[in-house]
Amino acid sequence: MTDVPPPYTAVARHGMSPTPDHDEAARFNFLAGFNKYLSAGIGGGNARTYATRVLPGFVAEHAREPADRFEIRRAMNRDPWHRFWSACKRNSMEMRQHNGRQMVLRQLDELDGRAAQYNAGRATLVLDPAVEVPRYQRAVDIHCMPGSYHGEERAGDVSAGANYDCGIFATTGGGLGALNDGGGAALVEWARRERPGWQPQRILDIGATVGHNIVPLALAFPDAEIIAIDTAAPVLRYGHARAQSLGAANLRFVQMSGEAIGFPDGYFDWVQTTMFLHELSGTALPRVIAEGVRVLKPGGLMLHLEQPQYSDEMPLYEQFIRDWDAFNNNEPFWSAMHGLDLKKVMRDAGLPDVFVTGVRAVVDESVFPDQSKQVEDHGRAAVWNAYGAWKPTA
Repeated sequence: MTDVPPPYTAVARHGMSPTPDHDEAARFNFLAGFNKYLSAGIGGGNARTYATRVLPGFVAEHAREPADRFEIRRAMNRDPWHRFWSACKRNSMEMRQHNGRQMVLRQLDELDGRAAQYNAGRATLVLDPAVEVPRYQRAVDIHCMPGSYHGEERAGDVSAGANYDCGIFATTGGGLGALNDGGGAALVEWARRERPGWQPQRILDIGATVGHNIVPLALAFPDAEIIAIDTAAPVLRYGHARAQSLGAANLRFVQMSGEAIGFPDGYFDWVQTTMFLHELSGTALPRVIAEGVRVLKPGGLMLHLEQPQYSDEMPLYEQFIRDWDAFNNNEPFWSAMHGLDLKKVMRDAGLPDVFVTGVRAVVDESVFPDQSKQVEDHGRAAVWNAYGAWKPTA
């Protein structure tokens, strides 16, 4: 049986979903399969190339093995197999962005109209034009997405959020499920397993983008006050409308920086990020974590879902292959962030007992892939580490 992702028609529709025509759906189907082939198919050739050609060649030239992941990258970038694989992977992301933007811009009037119906006059969407998008986020189109998260085709639109949402399926090969919310569903499952019966009153999601990772928590804890913050207004407009259409009425989207969280000390029971820390500069990251600790009440939970941090226990080759996004997918802070001792950063911010646990996306496995059998794509697969801590009570 051929192991291929489910078709794009399996993506669940919500009130803000862009509607693909035949060709747009076909392109996303191709890209989902292509990305899976690049990770589980020809991607394995990178390891064989390194072991049989690149490493022996490096040792012959330098009389030693590579000292770090950067030396491996420079050597691998000269190899034709890796260059071919890398070019395919980069082009898959550019094609994903082209297809998503075409689909969104073709129906932008309709999407903006739908967003206005969900957003107008709602106290659950708070935009503040005085909030500045950080310079380090303005400097590059993250994930090759034109305009990044804050770009607008016209003032006040939802194009960035709609494009981001509609293409996650293709990028992950369906690994995040029908609503791209497998990460949020995993958080709910983890919390219920680790602390049965816990009912947090207030939850903060920092760097929420379109809210796909926080909506499952809002639906699972309907009596909680849940705040999702981001500096980019276009994704907040889209994310709020998306959440409203899915019935997450207790979820408020606020334009706010994680470096200056406008809530009192000890306000939240749970503060989290999901695949966000790697998009922060080296200066901003400890500030965001410190602010999160400040607004976390004693006894509350801080939890960060990210790809595993590099360590002495992680082979240098694996560090190199995980670093691909930093140099080829417009993720300028990826390499430095994953090289940090994140546990130390959290301890320095006031969380002495940091734990690390593995987390996999929770999806409908009758339609989407069995996550326990998924091949790690080193940055795109729905397999993470959770770096967490309960704030001391005294």
